[in-house]
Amino acid sequence: MQQLEAREVSLSKVFSGDYDFRIPEYQRPYAWQVEQASQLLEDLVEAMDRGDDEPYFLGSVVLVKLPTTARADVIDGQQRLTTLTILLAALRDATENPLLAKQLDEMLQEPGNLMLDLEAKPRLALRTRDQWFFSSHVQALGGMKLLQDIDPRTLRTDAQRSIHSNGLALFGRVAEWAEDRRLQLTKMLAARTFLVVVTTPDLASAHRIFSVMNSRGLDLSAADIFKAKVVGDVPDDRRDEYADRWDDVEEALGTDDFADLFLHIRTIVVKERPKRELLKEFEELVLSAYVPGRGTEFVDDVVVPYAEAYGILRDQSYAAVSGADQVNVWLKRLDQLDNSDWRAPVLWALSNKGNDSDFLIQFLRSLERLAVSMLLRRVYATPRASRYIQVLRELTAGEGLSSPALQLSPEELAETRQRLDSELYKVAPVRKYVLLRLDELLSGASGVVYDHPRISVEHVLPQNPKVGSQWLEWFSPSEREYWTHRLANLVLLNRTKNASAGNYEFDRKKKQYFTAKYGVASFALTTHVLQQSTWNAELLAKRQSELVELLAQEWAL
Repeated sequence: MQQLEAREVSLSKVFSGDYDFRIPEYQRPYAWQVEQASQLLEDLVEAMDRGDDEPYFLGSVVLVKLPTTARADVIDGQQRLTTLTILLAALRDATENPLLAKQLDEMLQEPGNLMLDLEAKPRLALRTRDQWFFSSHVQALGGMKLLQDIDPRTLRTDAQRSIHSNGLALFGRVAEWAEDRRLQLTKMLAARTFLVVVTTPDLASAHRIFSVMNSRGLDLSAADIFKAKVVGDVPDDRRDEYADRWDDVEEALGTDDFADLFLHIRTIVVKERPKRELLKEFEELVLSAYVPGRGTEFVDDVVVPYAEAYGILRDQSYAAVSGADQVNVWLKRLDQLDNSDWRAPVLWALSNKGNDSDFLIQFLRSLERLAVSMLLRRVYATPRASRYIQVLRELTAGEGLSSPALQLSPEELAETRQRLDSELYKVAPVRKYVLLRLDELLSGASGVVYDHPRISVEHVLPQNPKVGSQWLEWFSPSEREYWTHRLANLVLLNRTKNASAGNYEFDRKKKQYFTAKYGVASFALTTHVLQQSTWNAELLAKRQSELVELLAQEWAL
């Protein structure tokens, strides 16, 4: 059973041989600025000046740590631990008391002990690319005094620049104090300043704890942990190159989409629905084929190409000598669906068939047809995901466009058409997608994209017409019940729905509600309504037949 421990620990114990803090390579770099570092010092000074003996809590840190070892991987708390180290170094290098300087230096650096088998080393190790600078200019005795001789423009990383600016700010502040005041703060830090230290021997458990805690740290994702394992597997002389390559694709996609990418990579590789959390499944079922020994291949053959494919999918930015516009139109259509299960097979196709625009056009057309059928038939998460995974299996097996999973059975065809002819309005994701596709067909503009902040679906025949209105003359109760929510009675508007306007009589509704500025409708679907002089069951029956048939032809139903 996993052992979770949370306890209050004084800084004198935090910065001691009990802990050997390491910032894993997957963590985001140190990023606190002068404002945040100065605020930490201000908070401590304010507590010190109150003159009471109350303990002062600096928040929590989350560690992966076994009870039998001092090594502690910092999952949350890097920013505070690093800034506290800078502050302790500033106090050490500013003090005029040799004994105090020695004791502070021992909080920053393990002096080593042959009897206890402890090697001399810093208490806190940052990421590899920043540790040398941190060790030599913060943790090393006298290092803080050398910061003013460094031009920050020559520093390699943003983390080093943050360390430099925060070090100058904190050292400059405490160096101005009288020796008694520095000693007073040092005593407070050692004796009555505490962190809540949460430890667990399991990385996944630590990540879950971190995810629900309200902390000041920077976020950690599963992708960061995968990076540590993969980049750590790369030979030393190429590690920085591959860390930068990983960072480049993450920056190009953005943090959220990059994290989402690994869910799809898992699906593409495993070709099964997830059974456990990503952190465990990805390592066991995906990374295990590459690490150890093939970390460079995982970056070159998996992360980079699928990240590029994801960017094309998201931005609809496919480029080719011919057919690119059509591919991007299909990507835009798919992106309007109410789920993302379709993305894994599309990512596979973009990555593996990216040079064949004809294949992509036909594949995306077939996939959208399948997607629309499942949308209309309300095929929900599990069976929907399973169908797309079957498409993926058949694609990778070489089935191509003849993949049986891409086809619709006679029963599926019949049900899809029946749902299209039913009360479409009652399911929001369905009505919006179908009406936008229908409007596209009526306008003759392939892949039309509307630049409206909001698009809503409105009834022509109101849902609740007023007593004495013309609507009640045109429709019997049974006709209203039948037609109100069907395709023929629905239009698109580029505005928020207005309940009172929705009940207008037909002529007023056309003039004041269904038109934009200058009496022009924004949607082809709505323009068709404006051309009618009356609105009754006979017209709707004809209109319904025409619209359903138009969509049935488009989707080969």
